[in-house]
Amino acid sequence: MTSKSVRKPSDARERVRQEMAADPGIVEAVVAAVHEQVPVYAALDDRRLPEVRAIAAWGLDRLLHLWATDGALEPSDLRRFRGIAAARAADGRPVQAVLRAYRVAATVLTDEIAARAPRLAAADAFALARMLLSTLDTLSEEMAAAYATTSEDLAGDRDRALRLLLDDLIAGRHASVGALTDRAARLGVQLPDPYCLLIAEPVTPDGVDMSHDAAAGLLDALTAPGGDTTSLATVRGSRAVLLLPAAAAAGAGSVLGGQSWRGCAISDESLDRVAVAHRLAADALDTAPAHAHRPGRLLTDADAHVLALLAGHPAAAPDHIGRLVLGPLAGPGQRHLLEALTAYIDTGSANAAARELHLHPQSLRYRLRRIHDLTGRDPRDPWQRLTLDIARTIRT
Repeated sequence: MTSKSVRKPSDARERVRQEMAADPGIVEAVVAAVHEQVPVYAALDDRRLPEVRAIAAWGLDRLLHLWATDGALEPSDLRRFRGIAAARAADGRPVQAVLRAYRVAATVLTDEIAARAPRLAAADAFALARMLLSTLDTLSEEMAAAYATTSEDLAGDRDRALRLLLDDLIAGRHASVGALTDRAARLGVQLPDPYCLLIAEPVTPDGVDMSHDAAAGLLDALTAPGGDTTSLATVRGSRAVLLLPAAAAAGAGSVLGGQSWRGCAISDESLDRVAVAHRLAADALDTAPAHAHRPGRLLTDADAHVLALLAGHPAAAPDHIGRLVLGPLAGPGQRHLLEALTAYIDTGSANAAARELHLHPQSLRYRLRRIHDLTGRDPRDPWQRLTLDIARTIRT
């Protein structure tokens, strides 16, 4: 028999623990697996991923330590898991998805240990399995209880719960309409679908953050009491953000104009793309020239997409933007109106356009009025003329 030294199981585990603790790629592997396999996490933006990495790093360190020492979760560990569950309840991430993320992380951990210790002793392998099963069982119970308690507390403060729902929609934390519907059902509300996402702000900002009371007052002014759906309001800095029935957008311009506010309303996105609608509207308010905000008029999807195109980061294909701006004018049988629009823009006046098309000036002006009726855009208005010019140029 050869006198080959045999490493004790605890020594083998400690060696693997130290090797893995020194490898930052383990945490990235866990985050990548969770991002790929758990849909809710795939929807998280870059602002939330550092938190996921930090939790993953802490969790891996604790699991490896427990395995190396045959230890058990301590009260401080349980407090942290309960805190994580409470935070997930507050931001709307389902507890089932959170627990699945931990199971995915445990699978990655097992694979990484197997890759580093292919001849791991049976006792060490059994210890790993026992530790993971007991830890996952304990944290599942602790986190589920903390999640339920926090959810009940949030439901008790209905106004705050509804604000948090819209906050999560804006941040893109709901990966599917199904998950969103389940959360709305728990709150006893039905969200408007189709909807309008309206961002509004004072024409002359005073540098003070918008209050929730001001946003709620605007919501009351734009929605009729009763109805089958629940509208939502929250704030982002100096702006109010409202989720309304799509029909409410029709009167929003006059309401905002009466309060010396301006806004942008997006109504061409689905409920699982509220975050996209919010980004479009916010960017539009950031970049629109002053003359685009004619009193009593809202910026719309079409304005927002044109502004995104001008900024060099279009959110839609050119032909889609063209159809948004032109509306029925892009349909069959409107060639004569498009010709009138082109001549008016190219020549700069109704009289010159009429001469070019061999029309009476009154006939040309009638066609301009028809263009206004069909598109909601007056070719005589500088901003609206620009959007019409861009749309007729890029349409295919």
